[in-house]
Amino acid sequence: MTTTDIRRTIDAVWRIESARLIAGLARMVRDVGLAEELAQDALVAALEHWPRGGVPDNPGAWLMASAKHRAIDRLRRDQLLERKHAQLVHELEAAQAEATPDFAAALDDDIGDDLLRLVFTACHPLLPAEGRVALTLRLLGGLTTAEIARAFLVPEATVAQRIVRAKRTLAEAQVPFEVPRGAERAARLASVLEVIYLVFNEGYAATAGDDWLRPALCEDALRLARVLAGLMPHEAEVHGLAALLEIQASRAGARTDASGRPILLLEQDRARWDRLLIRRGLAALERAERLGTPGPYTLQAAIAACHARARTAADTDWPRIAALYGVLARIAPSPVVELNRAVAVAMASGPAAGLALVDALASEPWLKSYHLLPSVRGDLLAKLGRRDEARAEFERAAALTRNAREQALLRERAAACGEPAMP
Repeated sequence: MTTTDIRRTIDAVWRIESARLIAGLARMVRDVGLAEELAQDALVAALEHWPRGGVPDNPGAWLMASAKHRAIDRLRRDQLLERKHAQLVHELEAAQAEATPDFAAALDDDIGDDLLRLVFTACHPLLPAEGRVALTLRLLGGLTTAEIARAFLVPEATVAQRIVRAKRTLAEAQVPFEVPRGAERAARLASVLEVIYLVFNEGYAATAGDDWLRPALCEDALRLARVLAGLMPHEAEVHGLAALLEIQASRAGARTDASGRPILLLEQDRARWDRLLIRRGLAALERAERLGTPGPYTLQAAIAACHARARTAADTDWPRIAALYGVLARIAPSPVVELNRAVAVAMASGPAAGLALVDALASEPWLKSYHLLPSVRGDLLAKLGRRDEARAEFERAAALTRNAREQALLRERAAACGEPAMP
């Protein structure tokens, strides 16, 4: 194996093992920041040793053993909180003695709980949304600061600052490394699901930049949703989110053409939708619906399932989608949900009915700079033959979006409405 091959292997191992590694270490040292440092030290050791000695049979166990060895050295060196450190050193040395090729298997009983603790810690509601996203991608997604910065089109220093602040906030608040219970767990779970949802959405339809899709972010969010569903099998909304992301991800191959130009849902070649992801999504949706009254993510998954089940765009059950959006608007009201409901009503009952709902949203402060409001309005006006008004709305939408691909598509749609009429 060449040095390049080994580097690629190490990168792949890190993506797979980093969350487990950090989670296990955080349980022992009770400090997420320190756990990440120790894991990074183990990664550096792998970069030094594996090109010379080869990749070990159980790379995850090797990394854990290396990190624990460094934890012992660090705790001895620091000479702080001596009694606590002595106890931790004793526990770490006992675990170190078990570092055999089967070491990872010995951790199986704990690893699920460790990962769950890490998820709830990284997504703590004490942190602002951008801090939660950055920390989650760093600790659970295995992304570097540079990769996170590139994904969200912000300076690397900004992401680094967010991560440092997030860790400092958790440390200063002495947030325990545990899975909360009762009402606190429900509140924290909402934060966890929101972070995964935000990460996926940014990958599915990027808010800015030259690409409409960022597949790596979708993949990371989908992987996190699957992990969470495995760790929390009795939580309906966890399966609801997993179902939503599986079904949405199934369309990825049909959402752009060969040049990267966006293809709208009703124009997509459904033969290119990934049927395996759809089956996985429908199965997760069924589990979510069996577990209780549908929540916001389960309802959105049910809407996505209506599209997934339709063999052609004409087969779509728009009355059901409109009804589902109505339920969603009652339990999780928001202007964006109402805008989506207006689209579904337009498809079910005609563009005039949809336009009336869209016009009722015109005064919503949150939608003032939301490019999809004029985009939807332009589409409905075009269908009603009001082409000059439609063109103006598409142009306004193009001016509001920061995504170059979407901007180009909206300008194309404006041009298709023809030149403005002469006064």
